Amino acid sequence: MTTTHRTAARLATLVLGLATTLPAFAQATPTPALNSGDTAWMIVASAFVLMMTIPGVALFYGGMVRSKNLLSVMMQCLAITSLVTVLWMVYGYSMAFSTQGMHAGVTNWHSIIGGFDRVMLAGLTPNSLYQTVPESVYVMFQLTFAIITPALIIGAFAERMKFSAMLIFSGLWLTFVYLPIAHMVWSGPGSLLGDLGVLDFAGGTVVHINAGIAGLVACLVAGKRRGYPHTHMPPHNLGYTVIGASMLWLGWFGFNAGSAVAANGNAGMAMLVTQIATAAATIGWVAVEWIMHKRASVLGAASGAVAGLVAITPAAGTAGPGGALIIGLAAGAVCFFSATRLKHKLGYDDTLDVFGVHAIAGIIGALLTGPFAAPKLGGFGNVTEPLAQLWIQAKGVGFTIAWSALLTWGILKLVNLIVGLRVEPEQEQVGLDIAEHEERAYNLS
Repeated sequence: MTTTHRTAARLATLVLGLATTLPAFAQATPTPALNSGDTAWMIVASAFVLMMTIPGVALFYGGMVRSKNLLSVMMQCLAITSLVTVLWMVYGYSMAFSTQGMHAGVTNWHSIIGGFDRVMLAGLTPNSLYQTVPESVYVMFQLTFAIITPALIIGAFAERMKFSAMLIFSGLWLTFVYLPIAHMVWSGPGSLLGDLGVLDFAGGTVVHINAGIAGLVACLVAGKRRGYPHTHMPPHNLGYTVIGASMLWLGWFGFNAGSAVAANGNAGMAMLVTQIATAAATIGWVAVEWIMHKRASVLGAASGAVAGLVAITPAAGTAGPGGALIIGLAAGAVCFFSATRLKHKLGYDDTLDVFGVHAIAGIIGALLTGPFAAPKLGGFGNVTEPLAQLWIQAKGVGFTIAWSALLTWGILKLVNLIVGLRVEPEQEQVGLDIAEHEERAYNLS
């Protein structure tokens, strides 16, 4: 070997040794590659989550209102789906997921809200990737979350809010409440709650606590339905509600397992724990109901299932089967009381128990995500101190409650000034289907 060859060999060895000792951030990052399996799963998951709103929530809520308001609830779900889709394309995705100006460990304006570099989905091409899937699929997946969150809120003020007020409220709420919370939790290093260490795999804080607290504020600001609580207002078609709850159960596999953004073991475990927690919550609600009332109701079973779905959502990526069982049982039992006894004791008219189920189960799930992410408690997270993580989760819950409550109150007051929140008493009496849409759900002859 010549001197030149020996020198070149030593240089190559030196460079190779240096490269293997460099920290990860100084080495070249592998170029992400499209994975067809991940892509296929995420397309299916996106469709599942969209199905949760139309027709899932539409049927679940529609069956619980009186027949004269069925179409109004379904129309609100359709309208929100369309409105949020357009806003998401124009600026929503950018404000939620733009990472412009974000730096890990640095708190600035970009830690709270995304930039405008992705407005009108600028830069999105068929070849754009997010991890191993087309970015277009990820945009669609996250859009379905943005759709269902304001759709959940309508259950709190059902049967009394103007359609125009609902539309304006939903657009403003998405912009000033949902998008910042989604950014603060999910946008990556440099995000406010993400850097704090808050764990929220699929939306316990972003979707359910956020929507549940907004629902409570909305029903308080809008006021009670005419005749509540003295007039009996039973669900008009519990069959619709059971079908809707069943579609939510199925769609939630896309919601939780899809949040792995891959067809892998994390997605599989998220699917399993979702099933376990939902079944456990159904049993928990029905068991308490049986003890209290000596019967098990269909509405109770459906509500318990939804409570379990909500509670496991933040923990789906880190909890094991045992943790899912406990989270589900706790959510079902506690939400029975929050949706019945608490509501009647405090006297607020949360029509379809958005606060009693989504906020309360979301809080339970978000808090218990901390300890049950720890391997010592059967979890699959990186949590070594369960109590310390519980405190971090509590801070995330408290921040989300405050953000949602204050901004929702302000938005509702503004909407009331612009168009007024409620329909006229006569319109409420005849029902929103006729008053707002001049149509009937049932024309029986």
